[in-house]
Amino acid sequence: MMRIAVAQFNATVGDLTGNVERILKCAAQAKARGAQVLLTPELSLCGYPPEDLLLRPDFYRACRQALDDLVSRVEGIVLIVGYPEESEGRCYNAAMVIENGQKKAVYRKIRLPNYEVFDEQRYFEAGSEACVVTIAGVRCGINICADIWEPGAFELACTAGAELMLVLNASPCHLEKHQQRAQVLGERIEATGVPAVYANLVGGQDELVFDGASFALDAHKVCRMRLPQFEEALGIVDFTAGNLQSADMAAELSIEAEAYQALVLGVRDYIGKSGFKGAIIGLSGGIDSALTLCVAVDALGADKVRAVMMPSPYTAQMSLDDSRAMIEKLGVRYDEIAIAPAMQTYAVLLDPLFAGLPADTTEENIQARIRGNILMALSNKTGALVLTTGNKSEMAVGYCTLYGDMAGGFAVIKDVYKTLVYRLSRYRNTLCGDAGPVIPENIIVRPPSAELKPDQTDQDSLPPYEVLDAIVRAYMEEDRSPREIIAAGLPEADVRRVVRLLRIAEYKRRQSPVGIRITPRGFGKDWRYPITNRYQDEF
Repeated sequence: MMRIAVAQFNATVGDLTGNVERILKCAAQAKARGAQVLLTPELSLCGYPPEDLLLRPDFYRACRQALDDLVSRVEGIVLIVGYPEESEGRCYNAAMVIENGQKKAVYRKIRLPNYEVFDEQRYFEAGSEACVVTIAGVRCGINICADIWEPGAFELACTAGAELMLVLNASPCHLEKHQQRAQVLGERIEATGVPAVYANLVGGQDELVFDGASFALDAHKVCRMRLPQFEEALGIVDFTAGNLQSADMAAELSIEAEAYQALVLGVRDYIGKSGFKGAIIGLSGGIDSALTLCVAVDALGADKVRAVMMPSPYTAQMSLDDSRAMIEKLGVRYDEIAIAPAMQTYAVLLDPLFAGLPADTTEENIQARIRGNILMALSNKTGALVLTTGNKSEMAVGYCTLYGDMAGGFAVIKDVYKTLVYRLSRYRNTLCGDAGPVIPENIIVRPPSAELKPDQTDQDSLPPYEVLDAIVRAYMEEDRSPREIIAAGLPEADVRRVVRLLRIAEYKRRQSPVGIRITPRGFGKDWRYPITNRYQDEF
């Protein structure tokens, strides 16, 4: 029998000393539970993704020093650790097998992903050789993340004699990604008959969230171990006579729970790892800011969150009442700052320049920019970060104001469609128990409005969100043509309108804060469309 420990832990990019200490702590816990080997995530030594730190020679030297320190302190257990390796002028995404203070073997990642949020070919050269090591009498093959997503590297190790595959991963989540991982690993196992243990990173890193959900599949593709999503865990799985056994079997989350926990972890780690003192949120009485406030409180605690309501003459009394009700439930600091005096000042300043011109969205946007100024002033004064409240539907079509509601440091629901915002708000209310719902029902059921002019609703400017979201998902995430989207049954007029708005809003999105990615394609690292662009889709 061989007992494998899986360290699903939250590494911080660049915190080499801190990551070494966390790995050693996991090793001590694994030894105490009788494990002979500890499997850590991809690039666990330095955190993932290090991005252009990998272009700096000093970074490799620092990683090498940290690795040497780790090697010298590992005793009584075999450790498999991911790290960036520089060798003879070439750089690799590597894994080292450490045993009794010795570097036993090195594996270099063969498949380097260069799609979605990945650009590993910018930094690394591909390995070419299998790595199979004997641990406690078992022949173990090593793979790293993308190695399992297509045939080749996994099979190479099995041909070299592997009885069990140990896979290091830094696989960022999007909704239901854990099911895809099990599917592709199952395809490798079906082709070879060799079981596998999959260790995944957990934690937030800029726009990415790593969900953990480490698992093990036996030779029949049956899941024998599953660790929880979005939290650190040390899993134990036993390999005996070709079979895998474990007592660790976490339940799978609903889509709403998965999305919500991803947002909470993303906010907690972005604020915490970056050293901000807390969060500031501009409340509007609408559902987007309500959901963002709940996420922030769940991520940071009420004592580190400040909400600011900035009513204008167009703000409904219902919006004020609902916001005050939320604040009372959540217990965060709350301020109300009426912006009518600032609106009047702007009107006087600009009147000579706007003489003879009708009122339009200019005056609406000034309101948003006044609010953005107030929030950023509070941020500068307190050291807390402004969390913006725009959702993916709005970001897609530019239904947002530069230097207004887009002003801030982190966009919590930037990759959350409006239709999902409603689902997540209802989900959050199910977590309240006897205390009753946090988000008032009025906020959920009333027609959404920016409240920048009398009797305004979002649908004055946009198609219904069910239609809008379906068009954006098909065009932006699935790369379907407008012809295909129309043929699928969506209204041609709405398709033409949304596609046009999506294209012309690129300059806004490029200036928006980084935000948490929870879909297969977000408006971030994996959306790189030119701003100046005359290409026209065919209809």
